[in-house]
Amino acid sequence: MNHRDHLASRIGFIMLSAGCAIGCGNVWKFPWMCGQNGGGSFMLLYLICLLVLGLPVMIMELSVGRASQASPLYMYQKLSKKDSRWGILGKVCLAGNFSLMAFYTVVTGWIIYYFVQFLCGNYMDLSFASMIGDPFVNVLFLFVTLVASFIILSFNLQNGLEKITKYMMSALIVLMLVLAGHSFFLSGAKEGLSFYLIPRFSEISGNTIVSAMNQAFFTLSVGMGGMAIFGSYIGKERSLMGEALNIVFLDTFVAIVAGIIIFPACFTYNVEVSAGPSLLFDTMTTVFKNMSGGRWWGTLFFLFMVFAALSTVLGVCENILAMVREKTGWQRPKGCMVCGSIIFVLALTTALGFNVIHFQPFASGSTWLDFWDFLVSYLILPLGSLALVIFCTWKCGWGYENFMKEANAGKGIKIPSCMKYIYCYILPVFIIFIFVYGMITFPWH
Repeated sequence: MNHRDHLASRIGFIMLSAGCAIGCGNVWKFPWMCGQNGGGSFMLLYLICLLVLGLPVMIMELSVGRASQASPLYMYQKLSKKDSRWGILGKVCLAGNFSLMAFYTVVTGWIIYYFVQFLCGNYMDLSFASMIGDPFVNVLFLFVTLVASFIILSFNLQNGLEKITKYMMSALIVLMLVLAGHSFFLSGAKEGLSFYLIPRFSEISGNTIVSAMNQAFFTLSVGMGGMAIFGSYIGKERSLMGEALNIVFLDTFVAIVAGIIIFPACFTYNVEVSAGPSLLFDTMTTVFKNMSGGRWWGTLFFLFMVFAALSTVLGVCENILAMVREKTGWQRPKGCMVCGSIIFVLALTTALGFNVIHFQPFASGSTWLDFWDFLVSYLILPLGSLALVIFCTWKCGWGYENFMKEANAGKGIKIPSCMKYIYCYILPVFIIFIFVYGMITFPWH
């Protein structure tokens, strides 16, 4: 690459970074995780984990990206000693982003399919099981997702990704507010919001705490360089604590409002709140079938879902593209063709894993989607976050003083010096606990 791309505005950076964080983790995974873990109790723990764990790791990732002015493939190598082995983490970041897109693009395709079906009025016979069992539907909408994403990314950063994300995120927020306003007037709104927002401390368990920790890391896209690449696109005018808070606020706002949309509808139409991953698809389709004007409310709901999912696909694919271009020197169009083709081939395993390719990596009924999700959620995200924390706070890496100098450069909120103990010691302990507990409790068989 001859020169480094930069974003045109601060609002572009915030919208783009928040868009990468906001996605299926907020509007698909968060509501069903909340429903399965006691509603308000999970919500409280999730918010605590975001501030105590997620926010510091996000600041670190933004700092490493901005200081190195490089993609995640080279950022560790550029900031460490010449004879160190930190550079291998860049390759882990690249592998992690490809692994995420190997299933995330398929899930995004499902959401686009549901949006199209509602828009065309073909929603009465929609079934999640029949959709994932149809290889043509899975492959076609995976292809649509990747073509749309890489066409946008083929333009320069400011006129492509930054501009589209601004419009898409603005539309996402408006759609969410409209849908949330509608949910407030449903007959089950009081019961749904009570379940969702009021903590019941007797229901908190070890699993609830660990689930909240995992969700905090998953939803913010930290640990694989997702935030670092956007940190490398900005200058030093603003300190990174304030910028990270803005991103966390938008990400949390979307997750909370998604629950406000979903749970009142569940209680109104007697739908099981702990339905799990199908909550978004079969459950919400059932809700819209029984709702006055359900076709159009369903169309709006899945349009909002399309924007949320695509914002993450665009953010992660930009990260992949930046790493590949920095390695090869390719221009954007060629990089888009190659990266899009690789992701398509990898994602075929997920798209065909429910119907053609029968691969059962873990417990009975597990598929390729579970395999890719395990790599990302249980291995790369926690271990990548742990490596990032050690790199930023220990002398064997970049070091705490260098990290603090970079994070606090510019106008805005600063990290207080009293946070050193938490950043250097508490954070690594918590992340190790999440990883070990996840390995112990994972349904291997």
